[in-house]
Amino acid sequence: MTALIIVLLILLGVLLLLLEFLVIPGITLAAIGGVLMIGGGIYLAYDHYGNTIGHLTVLAAIIFCGISLVLALKSNTWNKIMLKAEIDSKVEKLEEEKIHVGDKGICLSRLAPMGKIKINKTVVEAKSTGAYIDEKSKVVVIDVMDKIVIVKPI
Repeated sequence: MTALIIVLLILLGVLLLLLEFLVIPGITLAAIGGVLMIGGGIYLAYDHYGNTIGHLTVLAAIIFCGISLVLALKSNTWNKIMLKAEIDSKVEKLEEEKIHVGDKGICLSRLAPMGKIKINKTVVEAKSTGAYIDEKSKVVVIDVMDKIVIVKPI
């Protein structure tokens, strides 16, 4: 009965690790649970059967993990549940003809340090020089980059 529990712990641990590697991004409970289950199975093998069987269990668990990972990566089984989201959107560049250094505007939202401002009838994303700027405060442009207008309060 103990041998069956050891085998099941290692199998479930490897399954959780495969889910972690192929499906769930980041270090989550699946990875922690998988490592704990494999470790628990190896501990039980050492505790109930001694060093020789414990060493063989460690070797078998490592080999099984490697073979399982190779087979899972080769087959298309996991493609159905894998995360395949792609980001293909682009940030529009700021039209440099509309906003120049020295232009004055008003904050539409609090700049902490980023927020929205209105300059020359155009609403743009702006960044303060470091200090928070409250809503409806007047600002002046001190620099214009590709997508960000850098402002300071007047």
